[in-house]
Amino acid sequence: MRESFFPEFDWYTVFVQPWSEYGVNSFWIVLMGFLVSGTCGLVGCFVVLRRMALVGDAISHSLLPGITLAFLLTNSRDTLPMMLGAIVAGVATVALIEAIRYSSRIKPDAAIGIVFSSLFAVGVILITAFADKVDLDAECVLYGELGFIPLQDVAMFGGMEIGPEPAIRMAIIALIAIVLLIAFFKELLVTSFDAGLAASLGINPTRYQYGLTLFLSIVIVSSFESVGVVLVIAMIIFPGATAMLLTDRLPTTLWLATLISALYALLGFHLATWLNASIAGGMTVIAGLIFGIVWAVAPNRGLIAKFAKRAPESERIALDAA
Repeated sequence: MRESFFPEFDWYTVFVQPWSEYGVNSFWIVLMGFLVSGTCGLVGCFVVLRRMALVGDAISHSLLPGITLAFLLTNSRDTLPMMLGAIVAGVATVALIEAIRYSSRIKPDAAIGIVFSSLFAVGVILITAFADKVDLDAECVLYGELGFIPLQDVAMFGGMEIGPEPAIRMAIIALIAIVLLIAFFKELLVTSFDAGLAASLGINPTRYQYGLTLFLSIVIVSSFESVGVVLVIAMIIFPGATAMLLTDRLPTTLWLATLISALYALLGFHLATWLNASIAGGMTVIAGLIFGIVWAVAPNRGLIAKFAKRAPESERIALDAA
């Protein structure tokens, strides 16, 4: 008998057992997924507004040579050198893209492709060339594995165990993102929608663009050790793009992006449990499915709403022609 492409679905195994028998591990895995998707989603809202989605992709790939060089120079996998290497690579990526754009006739999309593919290739070569000296894995950087989060070193505070270090670190990054978002919301709002107006108000758009790039680099390098570049790229784009189909107000967009990110983490975890597959991959599949549903049924911008609006107009044009 031919085996089914999908494994047999069992409600208890997929939805109950992970929490009844492995509740603590499941909690940290889902929490880490939410922290990554939520933080990337908040920053990603402004990335999407600025039409920098491909720049986020470029930064995600271009951080590889930065963190590899940081490891080679310091022989340490601690967070600080990795962060510094990622920040330098992120700034270099944006600077190179802007330099190519403004010093040649090459279009922005081509400039982004040139820079991120070149820098990513350099990172792969560095890892390959120094494989006997550098404890870095290209596949880990690309795909990560959320399932290993409960097995990571435990962070301590005041002699008490708090939780896995990657999750605690990501929680701190998420808190910093919220604080910075509140502190600079007006400036980010104006520079995202109208750089000319921002300049007339004395706000330097370039400064905030580079600041956003720097923080995006920090978020990415904090995330992809556990979830990989693939999920990070998806979470930079999907939450904001999905939320923007549902509302025109930026504050509402940020709240919706956070809520949607929670759905990615929870449903993606259970999808991966059912299929015995990558949790990061499951979250990305859920992100694509939710986007597709919202794209179809969104009240004003959905496909169904647009077809409904076009139908009366087509009838009116036909009657006028008759």
